[in-house]
Amino acid sequence: MDGKALGLGARLAMFFSLPWRLLFDGALAGRLADAAAGRALPAPEAPPPEPTPAPVAEVAPEVVGPDYTAGLQVLAILQREGRFIDFLQENVAEFSDAEIGAAARVVHAGCKKALAEYVTLAPVRPEADGARITLAPGFDALRHRLTGNVVGEPPYTGELAHPGWQVTRIELPTLSPGHDARVVAPAEVELT
Repeated sequence: MDGKALGLGARLAMFFSLPWRLLFDGALAGRLADAAAGRALPAPEAPPPEPTPAPVAEVAPEVVGPDYTAGLQVLAILQREGRFIDFLQENVAEFSDAEIGAAARVVHAGCKKALAEYVTLAPVRPEADGARITLAPGFDALRHRLTGNVVGEPPYTGELAHPGWQVTRIELPTLSPGHDARVVAPAEVELT
């Protein structure tokens, strides 16, 4: 035996931890019993060598961004049914209010029909525009945007400027394999 003396701190640590370790570690209890009886302690076993990992080829991690497919699909549907993109890309400054109004009615009817076919919307708040509402402490800040004189802590009382919109159903058509959702409106070629 080595006879190495331990300092007070180390002895205190052992005093408090050793009973628990003896209770749950049978091998430690056996070695301690041998040491207390004056029997020579077996040399500690060398830990098995750690396996060397196989070399890993350096591969750049794949960068994955957001999936815009559903959004592009909705945009394509609005273009197909209501010529939504065409309307937004048009320079309306050149047209009279009557011409813009007539075009807007056509775009509105087509987009409304397309949206209703694939998406169901509902207001976030049931109250009508202009209603006085109170937002209690803990209100859902993702469903409410505060504007105006926002000071202090809730409850907040104000006028509902817009009830908001939330999607309650969306059923988009399944895309065929290889479909490029970035093409929201293919070029149209009229053959003569």
